[in-house]
Amino acid sequence: MYSILLLEDDLSLIEGLSYSLHKNGYELDIAESVAEAEQKIEANSYSLLLLDITLPDGNGIDLCEKIRKTGNRVPVIFLTALDEEIHVIRGLDCGGDDYITKPFKIGELCSRINALLRRSEGAVKQETVSVDAAAVLEGGDIRVELDSCAVWCGQNKVELTGIEYKLLCLFLNNKGQLLTREKILDFLWDGNGNFVDDNTLSVHIRRLREKIETDPSHPVHLLTVRGFGYRFAE
Repeated sequence: MYSILLLEDDLSLIEGLSYSLHKNGYELDIAESVAEAEQKIEANSYSLLLLDITLPDGNGIDLCEKIRKTGNRVPVIFLTALDEEIHVIRGLDCGGDDYITKPFKIGELCSRINALLRRSEGAVKQETVSVDAAAVLEGGDIRVELDSCAVWCGQNKVELTGIEYKLLCLFLNNKGQLLTREKILDFLWDGNGNFVDDNTLSVHIRRLREKIETDPSHPVHLLTVRGFGYRFAE
C-alpha cells in the first residue's frame, strides 16, 4: 500500500481526503503544520507528499525546497487555492512535481497521484540500469552526460529540475521532430494528459528556455510550432 503524507490545516478537507484516499487504497498520514510535517518526514518513508502552500507556521513550497536539498526525491503535489502563475512557478522550481488548485475533484487528484507514483517507480527502475560512461546527448552547444545527469551549455553547467531534465532529454532524443503537447504530456505524466493543466507544461518549457537559450524570448533551439507543439533545432 502506498503511504501518503497530507500537509493541510483545513479540517473539513482533511476529513474528506482521508475518507476518499483510504477508499482508493492509500495509507494516509496527516500533518496540520509545517513543523509536524518535518518531524513525520524525518521519521517515515512516504511514497508521495500532498502539500498545502499556506500554513500557519510556514508554507509547503519552503518545505519542499528543504526536502529536496537533502536529496529526497519523493513525489510532491501542491494543493493550493493560489492559482496565480507566480505560485505555480515557485512550486515547480523548488522541486514540486505537480499542483492542483482547490476546489478539485477527488478523481482528478487520484489520477495525478497514480501518474506520479508510476513515474517514480519508473525512475527507480531506470536508476538500476547501468549507463555507458561515454553516453551523451548533444544538440548544438547543449550536452547532457547521462551517467551523471550533468547538463552543459557550452562551458557552463546548467542546473535543471527533474522535469526540465526529462524534457531536455526527450527533445534531444527527437531532434528536428515535432513533438505535440499531448505526446510530451504522455511522456511526463504517463497518461493521456487530459487531467494536467496545460499551463503547467508551458511553465516548464519557459523555464527550460531560460536556462538553455541565450535569448529565451527568441529561442534558437527549443522552438514553438504554433498550434501543434515544439521542436528542437540544432
